[in-house]
Amino acid sequence: METTSKHQNAKDSKVKNYYGNDPWCIVEEGFDPKMQEAAESIFSLGNGRMGQRANFEEKYTGETLQGNYVAGVYYPDKTKVGWWKNGYPEYFAKVLNATNWIGLSLSFNNLDLDLHQCEIHSFQRTLNMKEGFLQRKFTANLRNGISITADVTRINSMVDDEGGAISYKIKIEQGKGNFKVTSYLDGDIKNKDSNYEEKFWDQVSQEIIQDESYLTMATKKLNFQVCTGQFTKVLKNGEPVLNNTPSILKDKHVENIFLCDFNAGDEFEIVKFAANLSSENHPKENLIQSTKKIISILKAKGFGKIKAEQAESWNDKWLTNDIIIEGDAAAQQGIRFGIFHLNQTYTGADSRLNIGPKGFTGEKYGGSTYWDTEAYCIPFYICTANAEVAKNLLTYRYKQLDKAIENASKLGFKNGAALFPMVTMNGEECHNEWEITFEEIHRNGIIAFAIYNYVLHTDDEEYLATQGLEVLIGIARFWSQRITYSTAKNKFVLLGVTGPNEYENNINNNWYTNYIACWSMKYAGEVVELLKQSYPTEFLRIKEKTNFNTEIETARWNNIVANMHYPTLENTKVFLQQDGFMDKEQLNAADLLIEERPINQKWSWDRILRSIFIKQADVLQGIYLFMDHFDHETIKQNFDFYEPKTVHESSLSPCVHAILAAKLGYEEKAQEMYLRTARLDLDDYNNEVKEGLHITSMAGTWMAVIEGFGGKKIDNGKLSLAPFIPKNWDSFSFNIVFKTATVNIKISQKKVEVKNLSNKNIEVLIYNKPYKIESNDRIEVEKI
Repeated sequence: METTSKHQNAKDSKVKNYYGNDPWCIVEEGFDPKMQEAAESIFSLGNGRMGQRANFEEKYTGETLQGNYVAGVYYPDKTKVGWWKNGYPEYFAKVLNATNWIGLSLSFNNLDLDLHQCEIHSFQRTLNMKEGFLQRKFTANLRNGISITADVTRINSMVDDEGGAISYKIKIEQGKGNFKVTSYLDGDIKNKDSNYEEKFWDQVSQEIIQDESYLTMATKKLNFQVCTGQFTKVLKNGEPVLNNTPSILKDKHVENIFLCDFNAGDEFEIVKFAANLSSENHPKENLIQSTKKIISILKAKGFGKIKAEQAESWNDKWLTNDIIIEGDAAAQQGIRFGIFHLNQTYTGADSRLNIGPKGFTGEKYGGSTYWDTEAYCIPFYICTANAEVAKNLLTYRYKQLDKAIENASKLGFKNGAALFPMVTMNGEECHNEWEITFEEIHRNGIIAFAIYNYVLHTDDEEYLATQGLEVLIGIARFWSQRITYSTAKNKFVLLGVTGPNEYENNINNNWYTNYIACWSMKYAGEVVELLKQSYPTEFLRIKEKTNFNTEIETARWNNIVANMHYPTLENTKVFLQQDGFMDKEQLNAADLLIEERPINQKWSWDRILRSIFIKQADVLQGIYLFMDHFDHETIKQNFDFYEPKTVHESSLSPCVHAILAAKLGYEEKAQEMYLRTARLDLDDYNNEVKEGLHITSMAGTWMAVIEGFGGKKIDNGKLSLAPFIPKNWDSFSFNIVFKTATVNIKISQKKVEVKNLSNKNIEVLIYNKPYKIESNDRIEVEKI
């Protein structure tokens, strides 16, 4: 397990370290136009309500992907498929590229500043993750001989989460003449991934008041409205530049213009405050007025206070979220990069919102909700924030239960069976590949598991009585109808599915899907019994609301659980990924030539489907989720069998393998997989970061440290740790929120230190031995 093939070495040698290994910053030294779109993803900013790719404020004629996204606003782009099948969703939901609020055209003697057309003498772009801002410094010569030095700072405010701020400082190094600043809002934009090249926005209104301007746009079809406002001021050598130039209104576009002269040595600062307000959060009739109010708040604070508040807000987050790794700069930077983007993407303030695979960093996948949230993100939010944050992600699904029942009914399921969508914005299925939409139904199981995981960490059984059981009943009903009985096998079977390994479609008895389906029904039955005893009034309400027949339905669930077919490899403890898996040519990923990687870009789909190669954890996904169900030898045999066949061409793959490798003591493999998940985007393993970051896999990176190297699990209601530390790490430390207690854990090569940061006594298991820790006290244990 510890060997690395020549093919893998060849691949790893190509991995970039373009952004260095600063522990708190992502730094780009020098400007490479070929890296611009990737850097726009890497340096993205967000605050849970709005997000902005790291596009330049000024004009840029090179390759770029403009992106400003407003949470909850989407467009139902008509599904584009070659052969329409009954049951297909009518549309594919897309998070929308909204009005460009950062726009600043800077013209020197009638020549626009454009770094694609300039001679650049120095360039540095920095994402300051500790304080939450983006900074860019450069010196450039324009083609007309003007030379400038610039220092640009941008913030998406975590405090005023509908607002952003820009400080753009310029020093004239050489030249003189006329300087024109055009601060604009541009609503005439489109999504790069539009199926039919359609523009999704219509103008509602526009308004200019002195140094302020406002543009209200509405989406076609659904009529979401977003009002974007801006205030701009220009200072020359510290003195305001009067705005005596008429501002301009154009279709879907407003701008404020400032003119003045300049000489060498002059210093300018352009300060721009902007706001994006959605009709999801404000009445449409009050939208402009509400936007003006946010602009006035930002103006009153000024850029300095906004920046200071941003730093304070991020400091509060890092106090609870940070993972400190000593001795490995690349590992440290990678984990903080993930935590930073997770906190930018979702704050838990609104149960209508969820976490798209790309967050606010790109258009791919439509920005919609996938099963990634429950499988990877909820563990992060459960353990790093108050319970309401994770609970809101569960509430999101509860509010969409009726839609899940409707989705199932479209496919022929009855009696309140619920199939949650593979991809959604509002609960409706909007994924249009049949092998995913109709067959990747394991997504239902992970929603049930997320409910279990939340209650396990919070003891919030009341949630089960108010929301959880209704969801569990709908899911269990789906499984009980989707599963059929095979007289040939004398077992229940689950036919025509796609497991987590999407390189296998339309297979029978995917082990993971069968296992999580049965577990879901078993857990639903356990919750039924719990509520009958502890919340009888709520149970009767749910029983009546769902028309639930306790005896008949739970009896069928139990019968399926007791008699399910699970494919296994004879004379081993290996669970076969599906029926017929051993019919495939038994190769390993090391047998692939480097020029054939990644196979999803080099091979036909037919060839992939016939091959043994695995996209991501499948059987191992189930073993990870239910690790306590299996002994060490079972875990080892399955890992040794499947990991060599896995090409890790899903961003969600390395983290699960890192956790299991750590569990098995495979240090080299655990660290390899950790660095791959932690630096997936920073080092652009898959050559696709220009499309956006892999936000949900960043939560998997957190899991790899906490559950892998930290060995964290919950054992009989107690926090349990079995730490494992790579040889090249001096130490690592992190916080865990567990049942209202916050615990700090630090692991070094020789000891494990646990601090109880709460005002109550706790009991913790360390290497399976119990330790009582009094409030605000600490213990040290020798590392095994």
